[in-house]
Amino acid sequence: MEEYKFNSENNFSDGGERNADAPITVSFKDGSEIESEPNFYEPPKTPKKKSRAGKVLLTVGAVVLTLGVAAGSGIFAASYIVDSYLEDTTAQTNVVNLDIADETTSPLDSINNSQNAAHTDFLASTADPAASTYAAVAAAVKDSVVEITTEMAAGNSYFQQFVESGAGSGVIISEDGYIITNNHVIEGASKITVRLTNGSEYVAELIGTDSQADIAVLKIEAESLVYAVIGDSSTLVVGEEVIAVGNPLGELGGTVTNGIISALDRELTIDGQTMRLLQTNAAINPGNSGGGLFNMKGELIAIVNAKSSGTGIEGLGFAIPINYAYEIASELLSNGYVSGRPAMGISYIEIASYWDLMSYGVNAYGIYVYDGGDTPLENGDRIVSIGDYEIQYSASLKAAIQNYNVGDTVEVTVARNGRFVKVNVTLIESKPE
Repeated sequence: MEEYKFNSENNFSDGGERNADAPITVSFKDGSEIESEPNFYEPPKTPKKKSRAGKVLLTVGAVVLTLGVAAGSGIFAASYIVDSYLEDTTAQTNVVNLDIADETTSPLDSINNSQNAAHTDFLASTADPAASTYAAVAAAVKDSVVEITTEMAAGNSYFQQFVESGAGSGVIISEDGYIITNNHVIEGASKITVRLTNGSEYVAELIGTDSQADIAVLKIEAESLVYAVIGDSSTLVVGEEVIAVGNPLGELGGTVTNGIISALDRELTIDGQTMRLLQTNAAINPGNSGGGLFNMKGELIAIVNAKSSGTGIEGLGFAIPINYAYEIASELLSNGYVSGRPAMGISYIEIASYWDLMSYGVNAYGIYVYDGGDTPLENGDRIVSIGDYEIQYSASLKAAIQNYNVGDTVEVTVARNGRFVKVNVTLIESKPE
């Protein structure tokens, strides 16, 4: 069985949750592992989101563009471009033209201004496509990838207080300091510090985070930064060359590794979350999480977040496609959370071990309600099914709910006082507390 785990050196992230639908051994941060139960339902597909004003996914089609460093502008580039671009004007149809206001009015505007300027600079550049070497790409993108360190106050059974630390990576996506990284890199942190390649350090503000997509957005107070140019992950092909840049082991910032795209659409369950990821054989290690995966045009095409580990396993790394990652980041910048996701509006605990059975005095594993909110669910109810989806653990509960929309009424079967009871629950929009 493969083991999948996130790659941050975050020592205080919460443990994973079991998934009832994927036959994968999930690796927890304490070293323990569990095997998922048989499939009870078809894994839900990620719903398509409606386009939102101000949300832009920059698309550069099958062209190799030159990146040129613009002095004092914070816009970076490598010296390469497609040999056919200037001859074939139809290639311009693959580039999104952004409508940029005269003044920055929101964080998303700030990022779009930077990205628009970067692509304008691409199209104005000319160079020999043969210059698209690993060295040229690494030189172009390395300053856009940052080291992230985190701190969190913790305690033990003797009530002693101490600070736990973690580390990961992030990618600058605007010249005024917006950074995209993984949720699990910064989850639970009381202090987040960003270190640039020039050695400058900044305390970062957390703008927004989403555990389901494993994406977070940070902000540092800095100007004229070198930032990554966002590419189009939908145009990737298996075998395409890529490089990964990150902070492996939390102490080797700026490390560059090379590889190819090994697969485009891997559905994996990692720490209780089902995700669709790119697969690469570029070397990925703890601390690489949140770092960038770049194509040979120097464009950011994915955010690194996981690896496969185990005896004899090599070259299995995974990353979140940038089209999806940027969509989530845009939602976080616009709303502070990802809108339109359904939730039951309850609080529950997961009983997944014999110790939990004994501690809570129950006789069956599963999901137990301890706050039913405004629903007919009662404290102590064990959720057995939602609609046609059998529920055993929190991962299967989350996956089942994603098959519905906000406002849908679902039939929930619970075990209550020794008998099965059916109740109707209307789903609400999930919002951070």
